Amino acid sequence: MEPILYPTAGNPLPDGATAGFMTAHDGVKIRYALFRSPQPEAKGTVVLLQGRNESIEKYFETIGDLTARGLWVATFDWRGQGGSQRLLSEGRSGHVGRFTDYEADLSLFLEQVVLPDARLPFFIVAHSTGALIALSQAPQLENRIERMVLAAPFVALAGQSMSQRKIALAARLARLAGLGKRTFRRDEPLVDFPRNVVTSDARRYARNVGILLAHAELGIGWPTARWLDETLRAMARVTRQDHLTRIRIPTLLLCPTADPIVPREAIGGLARIFRAGRLVEIDGARHELFQEADRYRSQAMAAVEAFIPGSDAVEASLGA
Repeated sequence: MEPILYPTAGNPLPDGATAGFMTAHDGVKIRYALFRSPQPEAKGTVVLLQGRNESIEKYFETIGDLTARGLWVATFDWRGQGGSQRLLSEGRSGHVGRFTDYEADLSLFLEQVVLPDARLPFFIVAHSTGALIALSQAPQLENRIERMVLAAPFVALAGQSMSQRKIALAARLARLAGLGKRTFRRDEPLVDFPRNVVTSDARRYARNVGILLAHAELGIGWPTARWLDETLRAMARVTRQDHLTRIRIPTLLLCPTADPIVPREAIGGLARIFRAGRLVEIDGARHELFQEADRYRSQAMAAVEAFIPGSDAVEASLGA
């Protein structure tokens, strides 16, 4: 496996990039990349954590925005997706053995890449499933990560034909029946822009589709029953008060109010019991805030820029 990054038309590779592979605790190859800022003095490093079925390439624009502001960016593809090694011989299904494998990969990335090669202080900016993983591991990250920004954190599931409770039960039963590697739906082709539910920006949606058309190996299909079981159980765990009280990293929760995937009410409910967290709603935005139209994305990026690296003025502007 070659540590290659794939620029495409309309999605150029940001400057200052290096890429490689690290080997996880179970031998899985994880693709990573480090992007250096052109600014002479680095303000720190953002550890950028993607959502499900995403890749480093999808965040080239956001990486360029962050490095232009004097931040380095360290990122990697979660096991089983993007340019990282697949976990099933079939290759297309989104799968994980244990949710804690994701956390172990993040810890390894911090130890092997971020700590030795990046610039202090360290921050996390995470989207969706990446934000769920960050929330799950946050009690162990206090001495490494200064601040976290969690965009549309995947703490509940909406927009499905079955309720979350029924999906959780079906996934659990399938796993217990030895069908954990099966999916509940057949793989489908990429939908055209009018039928997509994740962004209102046609240009960025076309760019992201173009990445997958040019490099289909970066994409995956529907999640397996085991992935659903592991992830839904993680959701239940991280949204409990006893878990949230153990998180002392200052955290900004970005909530797109028109998100059909993660309910607005779930993120708002999380914020109400999360002492270290504060909520910023992006009114009218859909799930993929960093892939959204400028009128929404600019608000999200402004919130990130205000919160990281952080100052007394920032605290006041965010209503601390």
